[in-house]
Amino acid sequence: MGQGTDAEFGLVDLEEVETPGDEWEEIDVSDTEADRIARKRDREFEQFEERIKDADQFKVEQSVFDDATLAALYKLVQDGYVEAFGGPLSTGKEANVYHALGDEREVAVKIYRINASNFRHMRDYLEGDPRFEGLGGKKKDVVLAWTKKEFANLRRAEKAGVRVPEPIATERNVLLMEYIGNEDGRAKRLGEVHIENPQTAYEVMREYMRRLYAAGIIHGDLSEYNVVFHEGQLVVIDLGQAVTVHHPNSRDFLERDCENVATFFSRQGLETDADELLEFVTDPEPDPSRD
Repeated sequence: MGQGTDAEFGLVDLEEVETPGDEWEEIDVSDTEADRIARKRDREFEQFEERIKDADQFKVEQSVFDDATLAALYKLVQDGYVEAFGGPLSTGKEANVYHALGDEREVAVKIYRINASNFRHMRDYLEGDPRFEGLGGKKKDVVLAWTKKEFANLRRAEKAGVRVPEPIATERNVLLMEYIGNEDGRAKRLGEVHIENPQTAYEVMREYMRRLYAAGIIHGDLSEYNVVFHEGQLVVIDLGQAVTVHHPNSRDFLERDCENVATFFSRQGLETDADELLEFVTDPEPDPSRD
């Protein structure tokens, strides 16, 4: 399996990338400006709130657009990150993703529900992560931590040389990131497209997994449904549940990722082995240092 193949198809940047190691920044989940705006509710914010609630694409349940979430969107608009909102790209139990126009480019706005139905599922991935030691049991705090966790994971993956949506900003339970798609809509998931060269795609996937591991994180839900194909590249998405190598279940999550990826590419006609993939991914030792 050669790097020349990856370079030929332009799927992996072979230039030396920064491997940030396993130093974990503190993540603050205290009140933000959005919480203060929601409490103050000045006239300008109330006018913004009415425009959003009246727009067809935002006529959704209150669990998504509570006052503080609207305030978070308002803050992102005021800060110049968002100029206009479009329609929904996807809806799920935990979050909705919307298309928007940012500063001269298209962006994706991911809004996590404060009353998420998978609240306990979120806690399972947060507990054991050194960035969230001492996190309380309030549902709001868990969802806000999850949002900041996905932002931090995207940033770490990007530094490690993994193609992910560029993280742009986060405010409360709202994550702003690069829009992966074109005028025809969002990019297709790997399981939705015909793979012309599955060997190359598999080599790219295993290299991405290896780089993530070297950077000290494990995706935790990697499959053909969390990778999209865009402009000749594979892009890894949905890193909210990604855990550090310190997480007590990190090995189980990594083994499951390897099994999912190996199984998918075996269905594409390749001879794959989950154990061999695991050995390849874990060859580099994560840097155990912390800031």
